[in-house]
Amino acid sequence: MPETTGRVVLFTTCYGNRNEPELATDLAAVFAHNGIELTLADKERCCGMPKLELGDLEAVARLKEANIPQLLRLVEQGYDIVAPIPSCVLMFKQELPLMFPEDAAVQRVKARIFDPFEYLMLRHKAGLLRTDFKARLGKVSYHVPCHLRVQNIGLKTRDVLKLVPDTTVEVIERCSGHDGTYAVKSEFREASMKIAGPVIQKVNAGNADYYSSDCPMAGHQIQSGLEDRREPTHPLKLLRLAYGL
Repeated sequence: MPETTGRVVLFTTCYGNRNEPELATDLAAVFAHNGIELTLADKERCCGMPKLELGDLEAVARLKEANIPQLLRLVEQGYDIVAPIPSCVLMFKQELPLMFPEDAAVQRVKARIFDPFEYLMLRHKAGLLRTDFKARLGKVSYHVPCHLRVQNIGLKTRDVLKLVPDTTVEVIERCSGHDGTYAVKSEFREASMKIAGPVIQKVNAGNADYYSSDCPMAGHQIQSGLEDRREPTHPLKLLRLAYGL
């Protein structure tokens, strides 16, 4: 089990910066409550996952050259790295190391990047996570994104949420059909919604207090097929609500 430093670089991601900046503020509130120091890289670029999905490997290499030196410098100063989007964590943890196996800097960054709930569960196992929750969450329908499952870290989001009293978590391990740019292209929209059908059906039938996904894009894909079209609540927001922050 890797040890955490309690000092974290927050890789805020393109999606978080432009679409849902509250992902970063929710994470910051939860981490601050747990005494975890946060900092930002001077200037981050896209992780490269969208370009990888489109087959633009030259762009992936350019983005790697922009991000890795900054992240490595912070790792060498004793920081861990956390990103609130599973795809971005996967890019640094698996895809770039596979593409650039001889790049020692990429391998160093790989060893110190974590999913937020993976990081919090490591803190919990070390006796460092606060459990002074102020609110119950009730029943949560929780969708596990494909890009989180493939990291093979277990269901850490579920495990952390289950620490909240009077909270049950119904896990849904099916693809949402979003797949990055796939679901937003008109020619693939119908197919993507068919893929999402079993997930949407489970959320509709679950009658939960909240439904949630670590991938905000998957969350909104599910929302578009729900009977009541209600908004997803990201797990970081759920944890912030539970702490009463």
